[in-house]
Amino acid sequence: MPIHDWTRVYTGLFHHFHQSWVIELANTLNAGVLPVGYSALAEQRAIGLVPDVLTLQHSVSRPAPGGLAVAERPPRAWAVRQADEDAYAAKANRIAIHHPLGEVVAVIEIVSPGNKSSRAALRSFTEKAVELVRGGIHLLVVDLFPPSDRDPHGIHPAIWDAFLEEPFEPPPGKNLTVVSYAAGETKVAYVDPVGVGDPLPEMPLFLTPGTYIPAPLEATYQATWDHCPAPLREAVTGDQTDQ
Repeated sequence: MPIHDWTRVYTGLFHHFHQSWVIELANTLNAGVLPVGYSALAEQRAIGLVPDVLTLQHSVSRPAPGGLAVAERPPRAWAVRQADEDAYAAKANRIAIHHPLGEVVAVIEIVSPGNKSSRAALRSFTEKAVELVRGGIHLLVVDLFPPSDRDPHGIHPAIWDAFLEEPFEPPPGKNLTVVSYAAGETKVAYVDPVGVGDPLPEMPLFLTPGTYIPAPLEATYQATWDHCPAPLREAVTGDQTDQ
């Protein structure tokens, strides 16, 4: 299904879709997409951030059976970037976030307009995203809103500059972003710029720095859209019959 232009509707309508998509993602991950020993929960708190979906493992020492090894099947992305933090930053104290069902190993965050509504809001979002990755928690960010004057090059450089400042110019017409961060000793970013009308790409959701599963973004987006009320679909597309 093509990505819709969510700038056409007010924030409340996207909020409804956002919340529904979060639940669809969590349910799909828990229905056999995640390996045994992992669970996905919605809207729990990790290191100050309120993420959309958490991926939990009952024991962090357990391997990830059923996951894909990066060495055997490297994730596909438009751009792959690596950053080694300096020795002093790497030695900073890390916070281990525990949950009654296990330790948090990954977070999925769907960017909302509120995350870009002010410089303070964007700074809070990016600082907490960086804190997660530096804390060893893998992060998948989906931003279906175009850059603003607060993130003129998109959400990825706003996060990645904390690890490595480098030029980032997405292809013309691809001003939305889906990016997955592997939070190993070497931080790795898998970036896919997308645009309105594109399908959502298959992105890696990392369980360990070297193991991931394909995140079911496209299928869950489609399922969420299919269950949206007709007035919401009409407001987004201008055509009630557009499914």
